[in-house]
Amino acid sequence: MKKRNFFLILLSIAILTAFKPQKLELPPIPQEDPQTEKVAIVLTEQPVEEQQIKNQLKNLKNTKLRRIFTHAVNGYSVKGPNSELQQLEKSNDIQLLSEVNTYKVENSAHLPNRYKPSESFIDNFELIGTEAVRGILDKKGNRLTGKGVTIGVIDTGIDYEHPDLRRSFSGGHDLVDGDDDPMETKGAGFRSTLHGTHVAGVIAANGRMRGMAPDAKIVAYRALGPGGSGTTEQVIAAIDEAIKDKVDILNLSLGNDVNGPDLPISLALNKAVDEGIVAVTSSGNSGPNRWTVGSPGTASKAISVGASTPPMQVPYLNATGLSEEIRLELLQGSDSWKITQSEQLVFAGLGTIEEMKGVRDKLVLVERGKLTFTEKAKNALEAGAIGVIIYNNTKGTFFGNLEENLPIPVAAISKEAGLALKKHLNKNSMLIRMNLIEEKDILADFSSRGPVTVTWEIKPDIVAPGVAINSTIPGGYLPLQGTSMAAPHIAGAAALIKQAHPDWSPAEIKAAIMNTAKDISDRDGKRYRTFEQGAGRIQLEAAINTESLVIPGSLQFGKFQLADNMHRHSAKLTVKNTGSATKTYSFSIPKKEQGIEWELPMSFSLKPNEAKNLELAMQASPDLLKDKIHDGSLVMDDGKNKIRIPYLYVLEEPDYPRVMGFDFAPADNGKAYRYEVYLPGGADEFGIALFDPDQYRFVGFLDWGRKLEKGMVGKEIPLEKLPKEGLYLAKVFAKKKGRESTIDAMIFIGKNTRTGEHD
Repeated sequence: MKKRNFFLILLSIAILTAFKPQKLELPPIPQEDPQTEKVAIVLTEQPVEEQQIKNQLKNLKNTKLRRIFTHAVNGYSVKGPNSELQQLEKSNDIQLLSEVNTYKVENSAHLPNRYKPSESFIDNFELIGTEAVRGILDKKGNRLTGKGVTIGVIDTGIDYEHPDLRRSFSGGHDLVDGDDDPMETKGAGFRSTLHGTHVAGVIAANGRMRGMAPDAKIVAYRALGPGGSGTTEQVIAAIDEAIKDKVDILNLSLGNDVNGPDLPISLALNKAVDEGIVAVTSSGNSGPNRWTVGSPGTASKAISVGASTPPMQVPYLNATGLSEEIRLELLQGSDSWKITQSEQLVFAGLGTIEEMKGVRDKLVLVERGKLTFTEKAKNALEAGAIGVIIYNNTKGTFFGNLEENLPIPVAAISKEAGLALKKHLNKNSMLIRMNLIEEKDILADFSSRGPVTVTWEIKPDIVAPGVAINSTIPGGYLPLQGTSMAAPHIAGAAALIKQAHPDWSPAEIKAAIMNTAKDISDRDGKRYRTFEQGAGRIQLEAAINTESLVIPGSLQFGKFQLADNMHRHSAKLTVKNTGSATKTYSFSIPKKEQGIEWELPMSFSLKPNEAKNLELAMQASPDLLKDKIHDGSLVMDDGKNKIRIPYLYVLEEPDYPRVMGFDFAPADNGKAYRYEVYLPGGADEFGIALFDPDQYRFVGFLDWGRKLEKGMVGKEIPLEKLPKEGLYLAKVFAKKKGRESTIDAMIFIGKNTRTGEHD
């Protein structure tokens, strides 16, 4: 079954009371209709030809061949009834049968105006802006622009008629409509897209704006259709075409929220790397919690990219009596914050016209509620105020939008901060001080974190600017934010490295990017964990000019079990001297940690272009270890630079979510609904419980089971097996080795799924 864009998941809310499924009477488990048709990816041990596939399908009367994959994976896609697909899966020639997943653009948001949309940065050098980009030079003094490098962009297509992309565009394929016209979706209202054009501009705009590699060639693969959504089948077909076209770099600013390394899309990306392509993908926009990295950002050999902030001026408020400064979050559509001196702050209630008396030439503090943000701002503007600060009416801060652009700064703060200000207002007014503080290299809250489940690998591998990124869109330019905007920075950077070092392999280019990255810290000066920032923020010139490569750029030592006798895990590295003189390499002695002993190689020397394979090991005493996830960095000195090598291991069964990636939508046949969910480690017990969203009254189980294998779980449930039409709170839960995880989602069940009358 071809999955749809799951618009039925409206929001996520927490259940206020604990739910214990073992105390509730379980309804009969719905059985899947054996005649329901699905689309599935079939992976085989060896490459297959059309005749071989026909032989495999000859006894399956209603299963039809759709696509044959010849490069990205060994296999093909089919559509057929459940009963026949189950029969096909049991064939000796079949390695894996996987239903298609939905992949979406890593949702970007219009950027609040306080950020400078005209520039981004790597190495303090303007990449995207109204001025020409200054060039980076290689060791021979040649200007690097990406000339001679071809970059594939798997996305929503590209507006190749945009004046800044005409020079860069070099053809492509449309895997949605099945032709060779990869134009963005236009004229479809809210289903129109702009994402692929924005991504392409970051990489290789060459006009009014200039991207990272302006002279590189872009080949567009439209795998995501209207609304920015596409299937596994389409994305793998795009990777297949890119391998066949022999692109040098491949960018995928797309993903889902399934943290698993074994999905076909991740396997296809690994194959692309094996074919000599540098694969770059976004890590996801589901941060800031750990375990939120999604496929294909989980692909081992690809470069998974998180998002950091470029230099930006952030407004802070200070006043007598406050224990600390208050950070302001500007609303989208407001004017930029230019107030830097002391000003009078007055309180104006909920911001009605009547409450705005006496606010001329002052900052106004108002409470959220009753009026829209735009109405409050307009009332303040008409009354002559110079700015508006809205404090939340519930715990915490918020991020909001104005309905139109207004020539007045409008900012949000938390309820706690607002009440603290209100408390210190003397006769409804007080003097406050405003500061604009430059911030950079801060991880964006939305940037997904690792590690990867099952393999326990460090992802993302690297971070790059993903906030305040102004780039091309159909008909103009727009600032967006997301890991979708960070990934093309790395794709463009890889193109420059490829131009400087055309003989370097994808693994060497990835290592150069990671080996030379800048270790970054949060606003309090605390270093981010390796599974948050990977190796750190890219430093492009250092990557281009590095004289040493350590491959791979990060290490994972797997999982230590208390019951294991072997607590020694080893890893292998390759060190290569890319300089012009002999170098001596040595490891710094790691800081002593209780329960950890290191076995590191002795110092050694390498001649120019010489490489050496190394083995190092970690011996652990699990009973002395405290953390479930332990990470850090080993440091190698090449006589000139210190190279950090991030590492990670996990203890026992760490705290990864036992359930993720829940989707629920009408089936294509109009007679059922289908859910899909990913169980990264399997489940001792799994269920989907439905509640009345108003009273939290238990309605019944959508499904329930025990002892499920790891991977994607899905089922179609006939309409007659579903509760009555309406909106429900679905609580999806899974238990594994004593730990339970849940997902809360609002779902709508209608009785006419084909026409959508009730959907």
